[in-house]
Amino acid sequence: MNTAQPIRSEQDLKQFMNFYEQVQYHPRNQLLLTMGLNTALRISDLLSLKWKQVYNLEIQSVKEHLILVETKTGKVSNIFLNEKISVQLQRYYQFLVSECSRKISEDTYLFCGNEAKPISRIQAYRIIRKAAENSGLSGVISPHSLRKTFGYYAWKQGIPPVLLMEIYHHSSFTITKRYLGIEQDDRDEVFRKICL
Repeated sequence: MNTAQPIRSEQDLKQFMNFYEQVQYHPRNQLLLTMGLNTALRISDLLSLKWKQVYNLEIQSVKEHLILVETKTGKVSNIFLNEKISVQLQRYYQFLVSECSRKISEDTYLFCGNEAKPISRIQAYRIIRKAAENSGLSGVISPHSLRKTFGYYAWKQGIPPVLLMEIYHHSSFTITKRYLGIEQDDRDEVFRKICL
């Protein structure tokens, strides 16, 4: 099967998340992983983000919510920017301004390459694959894995699947179930915990 998989192991996820922070320092790539895992956005929506959507440049502060119209569905998403995202955004902003001496405007793409354009989907794939390979992850780990990992961990923490369906803007619960990547060991765990 050639379908993107969520990262199920907490240890694997931790190694994956730490790659661009502790092994090969790269604040932009670290932010890409952080936002991908914490917003459940498709890679096309992540790459189209501009600074004005997530950061108030006037007061140099991360916004509380990201509001965007999703490319695929045309639906509006209002996403709370949690502490992990806020810390990485602030760190990336400081890096660009102080270490790279970059001028950032409201219309600058968040995940910019060397030019004024955002990095490509292929480049995003390579960034994610490199972190996955260097973290020893097997299976199909791609940009879509970030979106699926969000749902998997939300489900494991008890978030109702119907709420995840709403977050993902899925038209059916069947699609959301597939996203969660539930395997036999997840089913076994339910039967292990429920002893009536």
